[in-house]
Amino acid sequence: MNIRQQHNANAHHAELATLPSRLTTLLLWGIIGLFLYGCGTQVVREIDTTPPEKIAFEQSEGQLLDIGIAVFDPNVPEDYDERVEQIILPEIRRAESQYMPYTTKNLLQSTGNWGAVRVVPRPSDAVDLTVSGKIIASTGEELILSMTVKDATGKEWFTREYMALASKYGYQVSNTRDLDPFQSVYKDFANDLLYYRQGLSENEITNIRATAELKFAKAFSPDAFGQHIAINENGEYQVNRLPAENDPQLARVRQVREREYLFIDTLDEYYANFHRKVYPGYINWRKATYNDAIEYKELRAKSKQRIIGGTAAILASVGGIYASDNAYVDASGVAGVGAGATLIISGIRKRQEAEQFADKLREVGNAAEAELVPTTIDLENQTVRLSGSVDEQYDQLRGILQRLYLEDLNLQSNFESESPNNPDSPDVAK
Repeated sequence: MNIRQQHNANAHHAELATLPSRLTTLLLWGIIGLFLYGCGTQVVREIDTTPPEKIAFEQSEGQLLDIGIAVFDPNVPEDYDERVEQIILPEIRRAESQYMPYTTKNLLQSTGNWGAVRVVPRPSDAVDLTVSGKIIASTGEELILSMTVKDATGKEWFTREYMALASKYGYQVSNTRDLDPFQSVYKDFANDLLYYRQGLSENEITNIRATAELKFAKAFSPDAFGQHIAINENGEYQVNRLPAENDPQLARVRQVREREYLFIDTLDEYYANFHRKVYPGYINWRKATYNDAIEYKELRAKSKQRIIGGTAAILASVGGIYASDNAYVDASGVAGVGAGATLIISGIRKRQEAEQFADKLREVGNAAEAELVPTTIDLENQTVRLSGSVDEQYDQLRGILQRLYLEDLNLQSNFESESPNNPDSPDVAK
């Protein structure tokens, strides 16, 4: 091999030696470009107008399960700074916690798949199936709900999260109140509930209904019905034996249960009225915050991406400089550090832009709170010849119904010794 060939070979080997560093540099700049300009993904937003599914077989009246939908958990952080950071408006969440259960109730009732569907202040023994909800996120653009379903035996059917992104067309004036911008959340839940129901046998449905009745009966007369039902090792209720159909005490319990249903129906009317009154202000808040909520979320995402990308670029560039004695790599590394710093600065600016939208969302939310609060307070202070909040009235009703039940059996003295005011008495509201 002559001198020229040896020189060319050495140059070729040197070029091969720097190739990984060059590839790394090109990849680094590619990453920087990706974070700087974004990838521009398009989110598809549609209005789901398809109705929920119907049950695949005909049910007798005795197979229809009654549902109680408890007021949702508003999920408001106790820490003020955390509420501000997450842009959670407590009074709007408070209104939503009573608005959304009624929206759920309307959709379930429209299917004809169930018996009576009612909104209740909290889980009740008077129903066969209890639905509990928790608001995970709620803006004009996004809704996430966690829904839990338990039957009267204590068995949990499921706990799932439901999420939807609203379409701007969901806020058009032409849309009816029956079509929520997040309709798919409620429809998907209704379909999941039906799917589970269709997997149960007639005997299982009969057992759920019998358990609900005996739990209610035991709450009013532990002596008469305590042996009929018990809690097993799994923490679920189990029917030991059924009372005779002509049992006079069972007949009285059923009369009391019907009275409770009447009271719950009255409360349900209050929630219906609340739903109607709160709708205009609430839907206007959703509509007013729709575009800003989208912009805020996108700016936050871009800010996070750019800060992470810039940090990664700086670390990779510095690592490349220290690991190489090649001038080309050193120069590229220095440039990479500069580009990474620029990317971080850009991310900080995006965060500042996002905070401007956050301030606007809080301002609109505060105005909506002022509009919604009077209606919410009015609902919670409704009276049915009772006093206190809706929840307190529910406690009072159970005490009144138990007193009437015991008076009918000439057991007034026993009632007085086991009244709710007696610290040793059972909690009749449970």
